[in-house]
Parts: sequence; structure tokens; C-alpha cells
Amino acid sequence: MVELSVATYNIHKGFSQFNRRFVLHELRERLRELAVDIMFLQEVQGAHSRVLHQEGTHALHPQHEFLAHATWPHHAYGKNSVYEAGHHGNAILSRYPILNWDNQNISAHRFESRGVLHCELKLPQQDVGLHCLCVHLGLFSRGRKLQLGALVERIRRHVPDNAPLIVAGDFNDWNNRARLLLAQELGLHEVFEVDGGALARSYPVGFPVLRLDRIYVRGLTVKAVVLHARHPWNKISDHAALSAELCLP
Repeated sequence: MVELSVATYNIHKGFSQFNRRFVLHELRERLRELAVDIMFLQEVQGAHSRVLHQEGTHALHPQHEFLAHATWPHHAYGKNSVYEAGHHGNAILSRYPILNWDNQNISAHRFESRGVLHCELKLPQQDVGLHCLCVHLGLFSRGRKLQLGALVERIRRHVPDNAPLIVAGDFNDWNNRARLLLAQELGLHEVFEVDGGALARSYPVGFPVLRLDRIYVRGLTVKAVVLHARHPWNKISDHAALSAELCLP
């Protein structure tokens, strides 16, 4: 039996709510306190020339490398949105080796660049890898429908039926249309629904009402879940963080 701890967090490119402060150092400390094995991150700045100029040498490295340093030795970054000053995307930080990874463009239109970052991890004493997919879906319902379809197709093609699977991130799915699709098509279940019967309210962090952030699993048992929305978490992003304790039989 293998016990796993995971978390998902939209880090808002390292800025606090309403972009008031650059909080990357604080963010790293909070993530380290979670002490999870696998971290799913969205809106991670891979490069940004203006941040480099304003914030100094600590920002010379991509944010996922800065956050992972000395805690998560294995990490992958999927560049999604590219602009003149830099780019951002999704990242997975892991205590376990990453066997392989890929970033698939699932953008539904030219106004939003979206991707799914897919990593296969090597777990101790396991013959099959753990498949981890980090997603950040679009703001518009029609686009999300197409992106969920692409996600389902990717998992069918690249994830063996007997392999444990985690899909986590910011789904922007305020009307919860992903639930039935992912359950019926892939046998995935959301950890907060399994534990308490309802999705976590994660946005906006100051007064969370929307259930946007999710952790879906297959082939894993849910032991505990936590929503991180109170102080100091409400000072370092516009989303709450979600974490879960899982068990692989």
C-alpha cells in the first residue's frame, strides 16, 4: 500500500488577489508547509521580463523551479500562454521521479491558450506508473466542453485502465458539467465529493462561492481532504488551495 498526498493551486502568476503584491517567496513557504508529495499548479510564470526587472534576481528562474527547489526534486512545466513579455502555464512538482511527460494544447479559440500537462510518475513498489494530469480550462462553456472532450480522449489513448490516475486543476466549471462526463466516461471521482458530498468552494478566496478547483481520482482511495482558504492562504492568490490524502491499494 502506498499513501500519497497531493494539492492543486492556481498561483495567479505569483501575485496576491487583485495583483496587489508579488508574493512568490510567501507562496513557496506555504506550499512547503503543505508537505505534499505531488503539487498541481496553474498560472505558473515560466518567464516574464517585467517581473524580472521589478523583483530582482530571485525571479530569474522560472517560477516552478523556484517553488520546487529543495522540496520537489522532479518537476515539469507546460507552456500554454505566450506573449511579448513572457509566458505562463501549468506545472507539476513531485517527490517521485517523472518517467515521461507531455503538454497538449487544448485551446478552443485564439483568445485563450489552454493546455493539459500529463506526467507519468514512478511510485515505489508499483509495476504501473501513476498518471497525473494538470489542467486549466477556459472561461467559456462551449470551449470547456471541447477541452473536456480532448481530456477524455487523451486519457483513453494514453492511460492504461489499470493505472492509477489523478486529474487536478482549475476547471472554471461553475455549473459542474464535468462531473457526469468524467465519471461516466472515465470512472473518475472528485475527492471532496467522495469525502463530504460536495465540491469545495474555492473562488474568490476572500469569499469563496464558486467550485472551480478540483482533484479527480481513479484507482485511489480518499482518506482526507482540506480546503486552504483562510489566513494566510487568502493573502497569496485569488484562489484557495485544495489538498488530499490518498491511498493506493
